[in-house]
Amino acid sequence: MEYRFSDKLADLRPSAIREIFKSLVDPSIISFAAGNPAAESFPVDELARLSAEILATAPVQALQYSITEGYPPLREAVAKRQRAVFGIGKSVAAGDAFNDSTLIVSGGQQGIELACKVFCNEGDVVLCENPTFVGSLNSFRSNGACPVGVEMAADGIDPDALERAILENPRVKLLYLIPTFQNPSGVTMSAEKRRRVYEIAKKYSLPILEDNPYGELRFAGKELPTLKSMDTEGLVIYCSSFSKILSAGMRLGFVIAPEAIVSKMAVAKQGEDVHTNIFFQMLCHRFLTECDLDAHIAKIRALYRRKCALMLGELEKQLPDGITFTRPEGGLFIWCTLPLGCDMNAFVQAALARKVAVVPGTTFNCDPSAPSRSFRLNYSTPTDEQIVEGVKRLGEAAREFIR
Repeated sequence: MEYRFSDKLADLRPSAIREIFKSLVDPSIISFAAGNPAAESFPVDELARLSAEILATAPVQALQYSITEGYPPLREAVAKRQRAVFGIGKSVAAGDAFNDSTLIVSGGQQGIELACKVFCNEGDVVLCENPTFVGSLNSFRSNGACPVGVEMAADGIDPDALERAILENPRVKLLYLIPTFQNPSGVTMSAEKRRRVYEIAKKYSLPILEDNPYGELRFAGKELPTLKSMDTEGLVIYCSSFSKILSAGMRLGFVIAPEAIVSKMAVAKQGEDVHTNIFFQMLCHRFLTECDLDAHIAKIRALYRRKCALMLGELEKQLPDGITFTRPEGGLFIWCTLPLGCDMNAFVQAALARKVAVVPGTTFNCDPSAPSRSFRLNYSTPTDEQIVEGVKRLGEAAREFIR
């Protein structure tokens, strides 16, 4: 039978990262292609104890249907923490122009998808940093929106290029940004650019979708204000996740945005999954309120500080001249760029032939047909021994390839 798929999905490609995973059944391949948190970052003992207590004391609540907006105690705990850590959360009672509300979603990815579904019609434009997170690009495309890239520098998106893109795209509906430890580049937007970007969005009444899954993973440099903390007009939809600080498999994320936006997103969510897994919501709430999350995050930061330094040191030793790479102050990724004239896709295959997997830069382009000389590395998932051996293999492939 010939299947006639919807126009929205007809040209949608599978995630290159997920496809790379299929090749990793070979245990001899060292993967720098994942974006997973380190296995040793999971607080297994605490989660096991709390899970047993929940099932012993509140089994029906943990296993029954729940409300779409999320487990109320967790919503309250999330709002409280985001206010304390990132200065997020507006309230009319406090003299602000609008009220923010919190929605618990099935991973940060769902928050991104729901924002697009709520704001974008078929053919509308979402402006993005270029390159950007492939999962978001697929969410935008699957909802019929067109992602348009705006060039980046070492300190984030170019504000002048952003304003030009707004003027050149009359159907622009959203601005999608990962200001802190951007995926895939690892770049952090400077404080000055954050202020300029917010003022540009304010000038054109353009909603900002701020994605901040790595914000608590800073291991160097100084903290910078979130765009949401600057929001005086109700423009910023803030999306984050517990995937990188607690458990990726729980699929717990959250959105903080003006009440009118959250209520629409909740309606859209009802048609997708009714509500986020209530057992994991209860488990997350218990961890937030009964365990020392700050101490737990401090351990993860120390772990990634060491692993990132190890990979950077090995890259300095092993990569030939002409290949550049970013030096992130947090997050999970390093972005490498080949010299002019190099075929990045051919290099990725050459690396795979030496049993080391990286993600090709074209995966993250807003225009999938556009060229790229870059590739992404991840340092959180591999072991120290795999980092050393994998970068050695990468260096061997690079020297042979450039020759």
